[in-house]
Amino acid sequence: MPSSPNRESTPSRAGLCDSCVHQQLVRNTRGSTFSLCRRSREDPDYLRYPRLPVLACPGYEAGAPAGGAAV
Repeated sequence: MPSSPNRESTPSRAGLCDSCVHQQLVRNTRGSTFSLCRRSREDPDYLRYPRLPVLACPGYEAGAPAGGAAV
């Protein structure tokens, strides 16, 4: 299965974000990985980089888990 370019093959521990269609994993030049919420681009109620692990989110939409196929 091909993986999504926004996901990594190693699972992170971001809670709900790990299986949400709005998550984008962002890697910096030092090798750290951050969980970006793409909902934050259109809705200011969502944090761009939420505090992890996210245990509840009204905007959660199930998608492929990290490292899975693109939705």
